[in-house]
Amino acid sequence: MRVLLTGGSGFIGRHVATALRDRGHEIIAPRSAEVDLLAADGPRAVVATARPQVLVHLAWYAEHGRFWEAAVNDDWARATIALIDAFAAAGGRRAVLAGSCAEYLWDGARCDERTTPIVPASRYGRAKDAARRGTEQIVHERGLSLAWGRIFFTFGPGEPSARLVPSVASSVLRGRVAQMTHGEQVRDWLYVEDLADAFAALIESNVDGPVNLAAGTEVSLRTLALAVARAAGNEALVRPGALPVRPGEPERIVASSQRLREEVGWEPRIGLDEGLVRMLAALRTSDSPSSS
Repeated sequence: MRVLLTGGSGFIGRHVATALRDRGHEIIAPRSAEVDLLAADGPRAVVATARPQVLVHLAWYAEHGRFWEAAVNDDWARATIALIDAFAAAGGRRAVLAGSCAEYLWDGARCDERTTPIVPASRYGRAKDAARRGTEQIVHERGLSLAWGRIFFTFGPGEPSARLVPSVASSVLRGRVAQMTHGEQVRDWLYVEDLADAFAALIESNVDGPVNLAAGTEVSLRTLALAVARAAGNEALVRPGALPVRPGEPERIVASSQRLREEVGWEPRIGLDEGLVRMLAALRTSDSPSSS
């Protein structure tokens, strides 16, 4: 299939592009310098140029630590709706968009697409939900097939350096102490190559609506950080409890992966430990003198 991929140069997008090419699809992935999706005519122009059968929309503002309450989230919601409208008008067949677990009510219960209330706690989550509702209205009017892949927590090569896994790994590889909170917070982690393959499987399926893209397993931040440090060679350098927990940080965010497994027919292939080994190998390569 001829696939228009937005956000193809981002952390997740690069891996999605690889997964789609591995499955034999033709990828059109314009860079941000080539097209401005936030411009008034940007969505229509990129669709007209690409002439895609399938749209995979990952592009969004994602600067670590700043995206949660950034005003530009609202601009991206509007651009997403305009992109789907242009894609439908051009005769597009199927679209898969990146949603987020931030759309859900984080009350500690397992997040389920059919039963968990949509009560976003951040501007980012509210904008994602607004984009979903706006695109679903277009789908209803135009008969377009659309799936909304809700991303939970991911790690892997190319991840922003300030996030937990690469920051702990980089500290330990340099022989430095890696400070963190108590680490009892529980999250649902998926290696980025698995996440990319889950997106590819969702694209090729006929499943519509929200689908959690997650492993459905519980791993505490402390367990993850210690596993990272072991893979990097020195577990003793991790200091749980050295940093305060951010006010209001949820204790548990875990997905139900039933739709992904039973309807899409996809399950993770790369476990946590193997994913960490792969990520550490990539970090060691990038830190080597020959790569600089």
